[in-house]
Amino acid sequence: MVLPFLKLGVLLLKTLAKPIAAKLKQQAGVHPRFRQLIINIAQANHRITTNTQRRIYGHATDVEIRPLNEEKAVQAAVDLFGEIFIFSVGGVVVIFEVQRSSRSEARKEEVRRKELQELHQRGDTLNKELEDLKLKFAELETLAKGRGLSGLFNLKQVLPEEVKSANPA
Repeated sequence: MVLPFLKLGVLLLKTLAKPIAAKLKQQAGVHPRFRQLIINIAQANHRITTNTQRRIYGHATDVEIRPLNEEKAVQAAVDLFGEIFIFSVGGVVVIFEVQRSSRSEARKEEVRRKELQELHQRGDTLNKELEDLKLKFAELETLAKGRGLSGLFNLKQVLPEEVKSANPA
């Protein structure tokens, strides 16, 4: 019963992550201190990305990389923050699902372990009963051999007396 509501909650969270990311993008470009911070982050990201691309394509990496203008830097940084936010929400959802699934599997494994333990106990009980029956059968065979063939047919009438005499305790 909880699972459908949980899945709906996760879907709602993922759906709301995009507008929240858009609002963060909008607010990030407005505040002066934060704006300067994200410009610096965007410029560093631009340098790293450009150097990486140049290495991949086999171009020289010792050239000077022109910085982005302020508006492009702000836009690049807020896009980066938006993507990081959405990726983070998705990652948290995946981690949550994996943990929920592993807890469910652990419960199932515990139930299987208990069932197996009960089966082992039942097998041990049956083995003990079988041994008891074997002992009783051997005892009956011994009594029947002592009385001969006629002892088998009159066993019910004679058995209680002979068992008492055979087992003095």
